[in-house]
Amino acid sequence: MLVEPGYAEISIRRQCELLGVSRASWYSEPAGESQENLRLMRLIDEQYTRAPFYGSRRMTAWLRDRGHDVNRKRVTRLMQVMGIEAVYPKPNLSRATEGHTIYPYLLQGVEVARVNQVWSTDITYIRMARGFLYLVAVMDWFSRYVLSWVLSLTMELDFCLEALRRALRRGRPEIFNSDQGPQFTSDEFTGELEERHIAISMDGRGRCLDNIFIERLWRSLKYEEVYLKDYQLVSEAEAGIGRYIRFNTVL
Repeated sequence: MLVEPGYAEISIRRQCELLGVSRASWYSEPAGESQENLRLMRLIDEQYTRAPFYGSRRMTAWLRDRGHDVNRKRVTRLMQVMGIEAVYPKPNLSRATEGHTIYPYLLQGVEVARVNQVWSTDITYIRMARGFLYLVAVMDWFSRYVLSWVLSLTMELDFCLEALRRALRRGRPEIFNSDQGPQFTSDEFTGELEERHIAISMDGRGRCLDNIFIERLWRSLKYEEVYLKDYQLVSEAEAGIGRYIRFNTVL
């Protein structure tokens, strides 16, 4: 996509907003790694979806058992690129990301009994034929309705803010739950919630089951849509994921 003369000062993000498309759609190719790393990431993604308690040590052993000559350092880096970690408590759980506040988990023992009582968000890795994307969604816990979702080439903050703002155009929750990822602990993200007097709840680090409903969505989406397709283009991923979410979530 070319920028017309005189408009070079407008950022890609702003141009996408003006055109009404997601930032990921601006690009024709998804993010890339070497073909060998992409093969490993596909395997890691599938095994992590089956067994989210696998950390880098167990994932390395699992890959080696299947004939892949990898070391733990490589597997750790790939898991970091994919934005995944094992589901078990980590040391120093109370330590906040430098410069940002970590909020307590507010949903322990809470009965969710109505729409807009609790919303949650999460990011997952979406594999492509020649690369990968990241998907963020915002879900209402009571109805399991996906209020918004956005695909991105990177884990930058912008696509998470875009998903939040789209969801907030539909309503306002009493509690908003997320993990402790840097996107969700950023001042920009929490500020959007605080301005609207929404209580902020955050999972314990490494505890995806605190956000179990959206984790179930990811598992179903991958087995019933993503793993059955071999998306060549971002537009194909957007269309396929959009159809799946519209068909499988109702308000």
